[in-house]
Amino acid sequence: MTRVLLRIMAAALLLAVSGLIGWRVLAPAELSASATTPNPPTPSTKLLGVTSRLNVAPLIVDGTVRVYAAKHQVRADGPVTARAVYTARWSFRRWPEQLSAVVASGTTVITRWSDGKLVAIDARTGEVRWRADGPEAPGFAGHRTGAATVWDPPGLRLAAGTLLVTEGQTLSGYAASTGQSIWTATVPAGCVDGFTTSGDAYLCATGVYDATTGAALTGWPAGPYRPVGCGTSNCDAFRDGAGRGWLATTAVPRRAPALDDPLATIVGGIVITAVHPDVSLPPPPGVTPGPVSGSSPSAPAGVTTSAPAGVTTSAPAGVTTSAPPLIPAGITSSASAGVPPSAPAVAVLTDSIAVPPSVPAGAAPADVLPSVPAGMSPSAFFPAVAGRTVDGAPLWTTSGPVRVLGGESETVLLLTPENMLRGVDVRTGDLKYSMPLRFWPDREDTLDWKPGLYQVTDGFLAIERLNPDAPDDPESPIYYLATDAVLLIALPD
Repeated sequence: MTRVLLRIMAAALLLAVSGLIGWRVLAPAELSASATTPNPPTPSTKLLGVTSRLNVAPLIVDGTVRVYAAKHQVRADGPVTARAVYTARWSFRRWPEQLSAVVASGTTVITRWSDGKLVAIDARTGEVRWRADGPEAPGFAGHRTGAATVWDPPGLRLAAGTLLVTEGQTLSGYAASTGQSIWTATVPAGCVDGFTTSGDAYLCATGVYDATTGAALTGWPAGPYRPVGCGTSNCDAFRDGAGRGWLATTAVPRRAPALDDPLATIVGGIVITAVHPDVSLPPPPGVTPGPVSGSSPSAPAGVTTSAPAGVTTSAPAGVTTSAPPLIPAGITSSASAGVPPSAPAVAVLTDSIAVPPSVPAGAAPADVLPSVPAGMSPSAFFPAVAGRTVDGAPLWTTSGPVRVLGGESETVLLLTPENMLRGVDVRTGDLKYSMPLRFWPDREDTLDWKPGLYQVTDGFLAIERLNPDAPDDPESPIYYLATDAVLLIALPD
């Protein structure tokens, strides 16, 4: 009898200990670790080209730190140009809540969690700046790299110092600096996946709202609206429900006929149009095309522009280019660099789309080729790219085949089938630089990949590399090219 009692007591004690351990491991918890070292320095302007190969997608904040998203955690490292992901400078973890979205306002990183909590973190120190309660949010949808969470944050937008949070038919505004609730508005269904403009408006499928007050705005063209030349916040242009283009840099939108083209985007106030293969676009009269058909431009100071020995810089048949690859400073250009002697073969365009003769030059029907948000490049390459004023006056053309990635400041970024990145002057069409998108320190790195999600910000391009035959499912084990699937590129001025 005594032995039985002892066994029962031992079993009860073991069960209690197991329960305590389980509670400590699985109980709701929050863990924050602040930075213990000085803030990383601003990257050197002499370090250009592919600087980093990462296994997660970075959100660059304050030009000094990289912020990453995981299912239950947000963390940061630095410096921005570090070759790989470094030990976290700071991290913030919540369990069992999932990280839903991340945005940055100045030096503040604002996170949204599945239970609706909004937590703002100092990007330099990792210290929590403020907390606020918001509506419940979707769970983590960033897949392996976290790109969608930091580059296309669901239900989280910024405009005029206001953080806009959407869920169902509720649109709320918070002060991005303090987290104070400013206003809440009830909106029609279908107003979750909207975007903000640089003119301080929030546009969604069913309406337009003042980002600073939440008041509905009248006098705008009918939606649904599509952003042009941006991601989800501070967009300079949009297209309305009829496919017409508008500038949105002020409180009242202005018509921009050149943006009616569903293949058009806008960079630095200039409309950039990818020309459809079934539509001819002659060079504008009196305008000389850029150096893709002439001499190569000079390289930025301190940057070597000679190609590695044994590497051809010629473009596909029928395409003229004279600019050699841009090699990051400090990287050898000898043949031992491991660059293949020729670029991999990539299909240029396999889908033929008929365009009615009545379609303007460079345009295609909206129902055939819908506009694609920044960060989601069209699957097709196009034989030419044109620059125009917002009113449609031609400025320049440059040859391809290329796809348009967008741009920043005065440069349009074009990607060739061989994964060469071209930087083209937005006003003249001159080729400013050209570089292969491969990680130079690794001699085995390849150019044979297709682009996934990407972001252009603060003088950097970050882009996912997918397997050439990747399935549509990001959860597939063969979706990404490799474990370190993200390249970070420092862009010349």
